[in-house]
Amino acid sequence: MAGDILKERSALFLGSRLKRLAERMQGDVISVAAGAGLDIQPSQYSLLATLDRYGPQTIGELTQAMELSQPAITRMAAKLAEMGLVTIDRLHKDQRHKTVSLTETGVADVERSKLYVWPQVEAAVSEMLAGLEGPFLDQVAAIERMLSETPLDQRARAQAEAGLTIHEYSDDLATAFHDINAQWIGAMYKLEQTDIDVLENPRARIIDKGGDILFVEARGLGVVGACALQKTGEGQYELTKMGVLERARGRKAGEFLLKAVIARAERLGARRLYLLSNQKSAAAIHLYEKLGFRHDDGVMREFGARYERCNVAMLYCG
Repeated sequence: MAGDILKERSALFLGSRLKRLAERMQGDVISVAAGAGLDIQPSQYSLLATLDRYGPQTIGELTQAMELSQPAITRMAAKLAEMGLVTIDRLHKDQRHKTVSLTETGVADVERSKLYVWPQVEAAVSEMLAGLEGPFLDQVAAIERMLSETPLDQRARAQAEAGLTIHEYSDDLATAFHDINAQWIGAMYKLEQTDIDVLENPRARIIDKGGDILFVEARGLGVVGACALQKTGEGQYELTKMGVLERARGRKAGEFLLKAVIARAERLGARRLYLLSNQKSAAAIHLYEKLGFRHDDGVMREFGARYERCNVAMLYCG
């Protein structure tokens, strides 16, 4: 029986090996999307997500944002137009200046993807990558091995079966953001003025300033957790106001939420992600360490004075 030449000559055939890995993962994502009633290819999601976040874009703008060739973007947009997910204006003869926009169907499918596809896939991939270390080709081999043992769609299904779902911020969830955090902060410490300012004005203090807030819902319990990314500089975010209600203990809702928030920070372009805490929050600190945060004296010196209770500062190192 012939061996696997792509593994035997990894450096020589790196592109082919990565393409094979990508095809395996994309095939699994197709299964996840199909399970959610969506006929969207994984390769199409990046264009849809760009339009969802930044609004209508010209072909030229999409080419720059996604770092793909103009013909590739044009073909992808044309296919999505055939599917009824985007519209393309016909006002310009130059393909680069045609504007691509989401249709109502496109908006609905992206929202459905945010609920039933993206969080599960992100969590499944994060779970695989969490324990990787060492040379890059060894990591590729480890990913291949893990996918052979348990395909990505099965990993994603396990996340969904756990009954956990990520929700993005809406003003309807502002009260939940306040109450979840006020409960744990009040139980362990005391609400400081900086806490009150953020919890009572999440849109003004977080969202409108370039940050984000995610929530986790547990089946049968409703929204049980929240976490914010507060923008504090160009490419710099504080992971803050992360709390999970006691009634959700044992479901790993905190870990599920934290992985989603880290992934969101990366999509926001965070070059520096840090957090401030207290030694009394031992369980939370252990979770932060598990997912790649490290104690950092520089962060403490720069930001530690923000809270009276702060005696722990951590920086995300991946």
